[in-house]
Amino acid sequence: MVKNSLIFISQENKEKNPGSVEFQIVSFTNKIRKLTPHFELHRKDYLSQRGLRKILEKRQRLLSYLEKKNALRYKKLISQLDIRESKTR
Repeated sequence: MVKNSLIFISQENKEKNPGSVEFQIVSFTNKIRKLTPHFELHRKDYLSQRGLRKILEKRQRLLSYLEKKNALRYKKLISQLDIRESKTR
């Protein structure tokens, strides 16, 4: 999977449970992938960098929660989104 591409969730999953942990992680990942190219042009946009760090922290907390609750779903989501596993445990 290409890292810069956005992940699309089918409409049935959105209507089914938009508050699920997986849906939230995917939406945060999409936001991160939209913001990343912005910083190549605007390196000194510190307010947006702060927002990006907040999104990254929220996603990390959700990922650690999912890993504790259901490791199988965590592994599947990590491979689907093509993101690295956290080193802190």
